[in-house]
Amino acid sequence: MSEQHSPEEQPTQPIHLQKSYENVEFLKSPPARLIRVLCELIEPEVRFRHHKIKDTIVFFGSARTISKEAAEKNLQEIEVHMKKKGSSAPLELLAQYEKAQSDLKMSRYYEDAVELAERMTRWSIELRDPGNRFIVCSGGGPGIMEAANKGAQKARGHSVGLNISLPFEQSPNPYQTPEISSEFHYFFIRKFWFFYLAKALIVFPGGFGTMDELFELLTLVQTRKSKKYMPIIMYGTEYWNELINFKAMVRWGVINAEDLKLFHQFDNVDETFKFLTSELTRLYLDKPHRHKED
Repeated sequence: MSEQHSPEEQPTQPIHLQKSYENVEFLKSPPARLIRVLCELIEPEVRFRHHKIKDTIVFFGSARTISKEAAEKNLQEIEVHMKKKGSSAPLELLAQYEKAQSDLKMSRYYEDAVELAERMTRWSIELRDPGNRFIVCSGGGPGIMEAANKGAQKARGHSVGLNISLPFEQSPNPYQTPEISSEFHYFFIRKFWFFYLAKALIVFPGGFGTMDELFELLTLVQTRKSKKYMPIIMYGTEYWNELINFKAMVRWGVINAEDLKLFHQFDNVDETFKFLTSELTRLYLDKPHRHKED
């Protein structure tokens, strides 16, 4: 607070006041949280409208999945060290070897995500719609997210990256289109933008974040909070069948047998591409319509 002056001692310097919306310290403070939330709701919409982004195809999956090339290189390097150590290889090196083998097995999902995103983007471009239809969208980070954006770029198409600021792993991958990508602070607003424009979702093997996104989406559809039908694909039957026993959930009575129809499982790019393009054509191209969302 400034010092008070007597009438005889008027300050000679002019007073400069700051508008509230230019006060960065205030905007980053806890009382301004609602303003920051609204910014993350409104700014992406303005950006999408400007670039005529009508809808998206969302790719979810692990940030830790790497390309086949990188996985093979890592495994070969570790195998060299293993041979040098022989039977005296330390436990740490053995653990690295097991991890490298797992990374190589998982790398097929990276390559499949690249191919599927590339094919979906080429298909979208060939529609020649005045707006940008069925644009590939990912979380903008590494792993499966990177693979999706990379595939779209290989097809010479644009793609969305909905990035999140994290204290450890997330950094924007170089394949997303900056003009239509964003960085979020709030997870729940980021998930809103994943789901709001989505016309299909492909969920590749992933960890806690992928599970969170998958089950929130299934809940929205199951409870009919989302009024639109959306093809949901769980890609990689070996992974998903080992990880989640949906039939057991039916048997225990916590979901209905009908709920198993909320998603589809696929294990190769050709079948997934054929199903997606057929469903999107049937729903939005042969009989164009819009679903009202609350």
